[in-house]
Amino acid sequence: MKKSKVILLFISLLPGIYSCHDTSRHISAIRNNINSITASQDTARVNSLIKSGFKHLNEKGKDISIAKAYIDTAQNIFERQKAESPPLFDLLQAEYSFATGDYSASEKQGNICMQKAKDLNEVDVLARALLFMGKYNHLTGFYKESIDYYNRSIYLAKERGLKGIIPIAYMGMANVFTTVKDLQGSRTNYSLMIEAAMTEKDSLNIVLGLLRLGTSYTDKDRHFSEADSILRECIEISLIMKDTLYTAFASANLGWNYYTVKMYDSSIFYYKKSLAYSLPGRQYGISGNSYGNLGTIHRDLGENSKALYFYAKSIDQANLVNDWYGLSWVYEDMSQLYLNAKDTARAFNSYVLYKRFSDSLLLRSSNQGLADARIRYEADTHNKEMALLSLRLKNNRILNIGFAGLIILTITIAILLLRSAKLDGQRRISEMKHQISEVTQANLRQQMNPHFIFNTLNSIQYYMYQHDKLATNNYLTKFSSLMRKVLENSRHTSVPLRDELDALNLYLELECLRFKDKFNYTIKVDEEIDPLLFKVPTMLIQPYVENSICHGLMPLEGKGEVKIELKFVDDHLTCTIEDNGIGREAAQEKNRMKSEKNHNSLGTQIVTSRLDLVNALYGTSLKTLYTDLKNEKGEPEGTRVEIHIPILT
Repeated sequence: MKKSKVILLFISLLPGIYSCHDTSRHISAIRNNINSITASQDTARVNSLIKSGFKHLNEKGKDISIAKAYIDTAQNIFERQKAESPPLFDLLQAEYSFATGDYSASEKQGNICMQKAKDLNEVDVLARALLFMGKYNHLTGFYKESIDYYNRSIYLAKERGLKGIIPIAYMGMANVFTTVKDLQGSRTNYSLMIEAAMTEKDSLNIVLGLLRLGTSYTDKDRHFSEADSILRECIEISLIMKDTLYTAFASANLGWNYYTVKMYDSSIFYYKKSLAYSLPGRQYGISGNSYGNLGTIHRDLGENSKALYFYAKSIDQANLVNDWYGLSWVYEDMSQLYLNAKDTARAFNSYVLYKRFSDSLLLRSSNQGLADARIRYEADTHNKEMALLSLRLKNNRILNIGFAGLIILTITIAILLLRSAKLDGQRRISEMKHQISEVTQANLRQQMNPHFIFNTLNSIQYYMYQHDKLATNNYLTKFSSLMRKVLENSRHTSVPLRDELDALNLYLELECLRFKDKFNYTIKVDEEIDPLLFKVPTMLIQPYVENSICHGLMPLEGKGEVKIELKFVDDHLTCTIEDNGIGREAAQEKNRMKSEKNHNSLGTQIVTSRLDLVNALYGTSLKTLYTDLKNEKGEPEGTRVEIHIPILT
């Protein structure tokens, strides 16, 4: 059973839905009012624009493109009046740049805001800017600097008696300590957050701090009584506030706390209490989690029919918000239920679904990790450039008061040193990019193998259910040979073309056995290609062949054909995969009718990602081209896929 703590990510706060027409009309209305605002030169109305911009950035469900319209309108007013923008406007720009991923601009605008706020003695805006810089440095990996900004905002708020700053600063520091896996540090700051919120009578931050602190005691270094006491207090305050969201959150996490000590009756009570508040509020992430945990409790009690009822409810709720994590652990727990009941067929099907969602989560996590690494790398590069610029300016000021001869000598030495540092920096950056690409390719190969293995296991299961011992034995023999080949190939970034084709041939033999000669296949290799000399990335061709068979040939009424041809073109190999199937449009339509929304050929997606990495690593422009084949009447008669494969050494 997975931790209900995951719902602390606030996945159930669903954004509102805006139509493109409504958004465009809203933006047009904002910009059409600029003439009247400019003519009146009304500072209060300009402040209203800034306030509305923050509202559309900070509130869930608001369209941030409307915030951009408010920013542009206010900027136009300042330009027409030839007036300097206030620091609060610069903070709005920094927040917008941060929300849209322009982190370099957001840092620059945040620093401008702080300087203006200091000059104008606008301490409330300065405190908010310090909070923003704490958030920015946390995201970009400068944790010490982030803590420093948060502490500066707390000091300023205490010194000037500002409200609404200190609880947020302590929460920000708790998030930093959580990132660096300092559990005690995060708990300490959550406690300080609660204390500060109580002093300011800030009910919202009180319940938020209680929720996060109490939940931390249900995870690592558990403490049942601490979690119980804190979460009960959170529920009590949220009920007084009539805040159904936090009531549902805290109740679900309290249910998990009781489950960890096997107090099932109390656990069921609090999960049902959570449902009583999350269902009317359409908090689908919380309700899906509660239903799933209720299912696992009844599974542990041996009440399988009740467990399956609650699991089905959980799956319905999770699908409403595409909660892949919830779907993943629910299907895993269902698989264990079926195994306990010795229903191996349903156990296997549930496990396949669990792997599908967990693999998708792994891929998304890998992509997010790369994005975060790129953000931190860019921020670090920017900071180094700024530090280098500052150093050069300082050196210039010193040199200006020196003697003429000393100036020339010093400049010459400085240029040599800077050139050496720049070359060294470029070398290190190149090495970092190479390492990131190698690690990512290894990760993608590891994701490919489970996907391929589970597809093949489905075929073995089919023959077992048909009680065909001869076919099963034949299939298992070929499967074991294929697995040895795949495992051997997956140890390397690249393999000889012969090894790749051997594995592909084994795969096609297995598929012919599985579908009872539903199709024929041919593999043709150009005479100019030396299969032993030429090396290619591993497991690159098979996913496309699998797509041709499963989506193109299987729905075909007659016998199918798959032709695979490799040619040497310029500095790369061209692999053409052609089938006489139903075509891509018909295949996509069948998938839509079957509601196959979560199986969009993970294998080919991974191959595409790997080709992108190879292009980035070796400076090539390799790609995959799709062609829909049609007869003279314009009717589809198959698909051709052309893969440009790099030749590696």
